[in-house]
Amino acid sequence: MSNVSSLKNKQIVVAVTGSIAAYKAADLIRRLKEFGAEVRVVMTHGAAEFITPLTLQTLSGHPVAMTLLDADEESAMGHIALARWADWIVIAPATADCLSRLVAGRADDLLSAVCLATEAPIAVAPAMNNKMWSNTATQSNLSLLRHRGIHVIGPASGDQACGEQGEGRLLEPLAIIEELSRLMVPGQLIDKHVMITAGPTYEPIDPVRFIGNRSSGKMGFALAQAARESGANVTLISGPVSLTTPTGVKRIDVETTEQMANAVDASLESCDIFISCAAVADYRPKLFEQEKIKKTEKQPLQIELQPTKDIVSAVTTSHNRPSFVVGFAAETQNLVEYAQSKLERKKLDMIAANWVGQKQGFAVDDNALHVIWNDGEQTLPLMPKTQLARELMTLIIKRFYAKNSIKNS
Repeated sequence: MSNVSSLKNKQIVVAVTGSIAAYKAADLIRRLKEFGAEVRVVMTHGAAEFITPLTLQTLSGHPVAMTLLDADEESAMGHIALARWADWIVIAPATADCLSRLVAGRADDLLSAVCLATEAPIAVAPAMNNKMWSNTATQSNLSLLRHRGIHVIGPASGDQACGEQGEGRLLEPLAIIEELSRLMVPGQLIDKHVMITAGPTYEPIDPVRFIGNRSSGKMGFALAQAARESGANVTLISGPVSLTTPTGVKRIDVETTEQMANAVDASLESCDIFISCAAVADYRPKLFEQEKIKKTEKQPLQIELQPTKDIVSAVTTSHNRPSFVVGFAAETQNLVEYAQSKLERKKLDMIAANWVGQKQGFAVDDNALHVIWNDGEQTLPLMPKTQLARELMTLIIKRFYAKNSIKNS
């Protein structure tokens, strides 16, 4: 297994809910301990109908926490202590009811209270009947949880305890640990400077009008968060958007393409990875009218446009070119062909291409990407942009180190 060293000395709360798959929690706890993790167990009363607390206490080496209003535990604010102790919280199995309680922000049992009080990352490994899994309510709950930063591990597909077949089986413990260790990999970009452009640019026509586009900046901001989670020093250069700056990220606000280009150039010398996610305006008015242009009823308005500076081409041809440059391509047709051409023409290391239209691309929460690099490609399916950003950042990190290991060999 890869990356299991990341589990060593991690403090993990394993939460078990009322599913027939609760028996697999015993092996999960045992394996986590084998890989060096410290484990505390929280069980719901439903889980105790399927596996005894004594079993999990024996495997974890610590008493199992079950009751929120336990006088002995709560005299020391037990649920807060657990929430603070945890480096990670892993709910396995996570029932449909558990997911809905997390979405609602409930705090009337120990597990939901711990999850609400913690600042640690949370992962859920769902387990339920395939019809419950595919139900719109469950899928909506999962989407909300992903948008809140909760990681979803699995489920698998196959035979189920009810006699049916389909998606909803709890992943096997080793598969859960494999995914968990991947999420925990620390410091892949420690001491690296990642610069990301995000959002639209506005090119003024007159004091009240501009040329712009529908970019929301969500993908760029999600990439900044993912890069920061990987340990990087992140500079986020953003056009006009209404988004909260990710924690620990240096943000520079700009409006025009020229301002964005200048901000990029000012930070380029120290940059290791440059990600051009912004949807910059390709053209700007040749002349800026100092006063508001008045509408005339019968006379058309003509505005002469000229190209704006090509930021990503300036980066790839600069003597301060970063080690790895990623571009984006938003297309309405010939997605792969246009992206491949842009990759070669602009001398990029990688390009992430996506369709834009009514339901995908700008101003939506979900997206899909076709990622291309010089000797490979990979499709990332439709998912929330927060999750998509992490998947793309994983690819960028892998290709960044592959390129630089070859260069240094």
